[in-house]
Amino acid sequence: MELLSKFHEMLLKQKAYGYVLNIAGWDSATEAPKGAFARRAELLGIISGELFQLSTSNEYQEVVNGLFEVLDDLDDISRREIKKAKKALDKITKIPKNEFVEYNMLINLAQRKWEDAKENNDFAGFSDDLEKIFSYTKKFVEYYGIDDHPYNVLLDEYETGMSMTEYDNFFETLKVDLVPFVKQVLNSGKELNDDFITIFYDAEKQKVFAEYLVDVLNFDRDRGLMKKSVHPFTWNTHSGDVRFTTRYLENFMFSSIFAAIHELGHATYEQQIDPKWDATMLSGGTSMGIHESQSRFYENMIGRSYEFWEAHYWKLQEIFPEQLGNISLKDFHLAVNKVEASFVRVEADELTYPLHIMIRYEIERMIMSNEISISELPKIWNQKMVEYLGIQPKDDSEGVLQDVHWSAGLIGYFPTYALGSAYSAQFYYTMKKEIDIDELVKTNNIQVINEWLKEKIHNFGSSKDPLELLREVTNEDFNPNYYVRYLKEKYSKLYL
Repeated sequence: MELLSKFHEMLLKQKAYGYVLNIAGWDSATEAPKGAFARRAELLGIISGELFQLSTSNEYQEVVNGLFEVLDDLDDISRREIKKAKKALDKITKIPKNEFVEYNMLINLAQRKWEDAKENNDFAGFSDDLEKIFSYTKKFVEYYGIDDHPYNVLLDEYETGMSMTEYDNFFETLKVDLVPFVKQVLNSGKELNDDFITIFYDAEKQKVFAEYLVDVLNFDRDRGLMKKSVHPFTWNTHSGDVRFTTRYLENFMFSSIFAAIHELGHATYEQQIDPKWDATMLSGGTSMGIHESQSRFYENMIGRSYEFWEAHYWKLQEIFPEQLGNISLKDFHLAVNKVEASFVRVEADELTYPLHIMIRYEIERMIMSNEISISELPKIWNQKMVEYLGIQPKDDSEGVLQDVHWSAGLIGYFPTYALGSAYSAQFYYTMKKEIDIDELVKTNNIQVINEWLKEKIHNFGSSKDPLELLREVTNEDFNPNYYVRYLKEKYSKLYL
């Protein structure tokens, strides 16, 4: 069909501009000098404007709307593409170009300001930008003209089919069935030999182990790479260019290990997507929740398992003989799964992690409902930390400033972290019926696990909606009880 060919021709040009912006974004977070950002924001604003023009031009609108009118004449894949393009077009065409450009310039500058604010414990120095980001977000949602709560519109952008109703039900399940168990574990009195966790570990040596993990998990270095950043993340534009970062804290080595494994989960997903989707609207992972299910699976089901460290603890001991030479495998594994009320989400243990997400979900919901102001965030953040975890951050760097997401405009993203953990448990119990996960991890045969995930999940890119994919893999609708079951089984064995 000529119109469909024209659509893909125009889409390719948009992807090219997007690639340039993404490369610049990667550089911003990894290597760019501080002095580059003002001029960079100006130049990237021009490119953003060009991309906006391409993706909102009358010609592009005519092509997308024309194809939308003949959906029934298209094959299933093309229908999914055009529906996705139409949904995006209906939103972006309602945003004035000047505001779109201003917003992208704001985002380009905000991340660096957030980094400085976090480093200097200076919420006031970042609050004006944060106020603008939320203000733009609310304004854009109004422009969309969708008859729904503004926060629901954002939640659906990151996880199709999810709204406050579904998330409220999900978190209520965790509050009723999991929170009492968390308190039981925290009060169990289990003694751990864990003094070695926070002693000094040289950053360069940590990097040696992180690079070792890249190969353990069979990441293709010809199509990707790892660097360091303030906040670990994964970046990609297609299956042949997938990059991720970790960070090295010399008084907390576990941060680099599990950030690396977590991001390797995201990166493996992207590398294993069929390249046939690269030139379509269906490239990349299908949703934030499914993406997070993969990173949490690798980080927790694999990386925190006894079998994983049976296979690889020797290597870490070899790199850090003074720190770990006298630490037994059993003690190390218990320390890897230590449960405690902690301040920082990315360093939180697997069991208390969803409580960190509930805090962010409730705060975002309140902001988007105009119940609280940005200036109130530090106080409300601390109150919720006390309510859910019984601890209060010593400062804003440890509290409200700890995450990069709001500076990047990723509002509505946080809930997918907890949802992804629940998805991963449901996938995990399905996988256990078909392959021996523990034996494969113990014998360092991760490739078999990768292949299972590729066949069942990764290969499809975003050609299937998240809940559709979940049903096809597990033969069930979303069921958070698998998540509760997994956590109770694991931590009862370790602590009770």
